[in-house]
Amino acid sequence: MIPQKRLILSSPLLEIMTSRLCQQLIENHQDFSNSVVMGLQPRGIYFAERIIAELRERTGKDIPLGYLDATFYRDDFRRRESPLLPNKTNVPFLIEGKKVILIDDVLASGRMVRAALDAMTAFGRPKAVELMVLIDRRYNRELPIDPNYVGMNVSTVESQRVQVEWKEQGFDADHIWMVD
Repeated sequence: MIPQKRLILSSPLLEIMTSRLCQQLIENHQDFSNSVVMGLQPRGIYFAERIIAELRERTGKDIPLGYLDATFYRDDFRRRESPLLPNKTNVPFLIEGKKVILIDDVLASGRMVRAALDAMTAFGRPKAVELMVLIDRRYNRELPIDPNYVGMNVSTVESQRVQVEWKEQGFDADHIWMVD
């Protein structure tokens, strides 16, 4: 059976959503003097880069950006049929006492975010951690994890998934699809 794809979001609505999320961050973090951003590998980094670019443009501040891979912290790491391949972690700063804004593209079960929280401890103990996601798949949560900033809530059943395609990945345009 061929998977069915339904477009749920594309440009320019994606740019408007990104701007709204940046405005919320500015309201809550003001001068970002004690804040850092960490994009969750693999696809959360593209969204984090866009957020950082707009924040830097709006505020004139050089807000630190890191890339966090939580592959080996996943609780299902050894239960998969095929091995997971890690991505590069690049966190060129300590998070000790900082407000960390963790960014991912899609929040589903919450297990990847839990793994990221564990992985972050290698870089210090943050003052606070906030979660920003582009898409929140509300009805798929397995852990009590709730984002602070949400681009869009999407209601899905277990058999559906949300696929985010970024221009930075080589796609012609940004698209977010619901795949049955």
